[in-house]
Amino acid sequence: MDSAKILHPFTFYLSTALAIFRYLQTGFFCLKRIPIFFTIVDTVISLYFRSCGLSPFTIDLDDQTTMHFWTSNHRRFNKPNLVMIHGYGGDARWQFVYQVGSLSQNFNLYVPDLLFFGKSSSKRSGRTDTFQARCLAECLKRLGVDRFSVYSISYGGFVAYRMAEIFPEEVEKVVIVSSGLGSSDDQIEGQIKKIGRDPAAVLLPEHPQDLRFLVNLSVYKCKPLRWLPDIFLQEFINAMVNHQRKEKLELLEHLLAKKADISLPILTQETLLIWGDQDNVFPVNLAYQLQRHLGPRSRVKIIKDIGHAANIESPDAVNDLITSFVLGRSKDIPSVSEKSSFSRVY
Repeated sequence: MDSAKILHPFTFYLSTALAIFRYLQTGFFCLKRIPIFFTIVDTVISLYFRSCGLSPFTIDLDDQTTMHFWTSNHRRFNKPNLVMIHGYGGDARWQFVYQVGSLSQNFNLYVPDLLFFGKSSSKRSGRTDTFQARCLAECLKRLGVDRFSVYSISYGGFVAYRMAEIFPEEVEKVVIVSSGLGSSDDQIEGQIKKIGRDPAAVLLPEHPQDLRFLVNLSVYKCKPLRWLPDIFLQEFINAMVNHQRKEKLELLEHLLAKKADISLPILTQETLLIWGDQDNVFPVNLAYQLQRHLGPRSRVKIIKDIGHAANIESPDAVNDLITSFVLGRSKDIPSVSEKSSFSRVY
């Protein structure tokens, strides 16, 4: 059953309850400063991750840097290791909640919060994707994970790419979903003008209307925030976006400040690029541009009628593509011109 179809009704009923109990919060108990609604949903998501056989784990790299993971309880040697790297937005749980159930059946999962997201933090000055990649690789080494594939979305694609470049012996295969890798300066500037807002205001929303703009920009068909009241969205912003906000802004400033990497290395690993054909953040032509740069060891798969957040809008299609690619069942991955068993991929 489509995992999104299961969770979207839950979102509707939850939002209805939130709207009703909002009056209890503001009128009777004066709990306005307590993120009670966010805490409830956040706890439910954590319980769901546990039900998928994952447990939280924290690694102190040194006295200044800490990374938080969700990892498979029981590492099975007949399953390959898969590292899931999130983008901007909430922490790893909120971005991969629709996917871990299915992927945990085929992989030993390692789901980190990147530095300055969730419970991961650092007092060091590093704000580059290379710094993120090296810290993540060191954590995996300490967990005893010697070989693994990486699946990444959006900003996470920059980190995954650096990991594959720096650690070619450890990284087996690479999956990148809707990332701006390889964009020229003109392409970046043109896309910012098309969106019509400062990137920091989009990726680091301050108010509920800003978060609604970001989500509407990222999805094409579904409207996941339609039924959610502003009070819940503000609680999410306060807990997820404003936490280490300064550091997140510095990460973004680094990405925007550096010039296009004309010497972007060609990866030695097989690489799968997954894009929604209606991506309004990183247009689909960037997928083919990156594929041409990577050469014959890469391939592009386009999901029809899906926007930037393919992990939210079409998690089952993305999971099927990841599983077939990483497990080596390439013939099972439908090509662009083939009809597929899941109708939204073409």
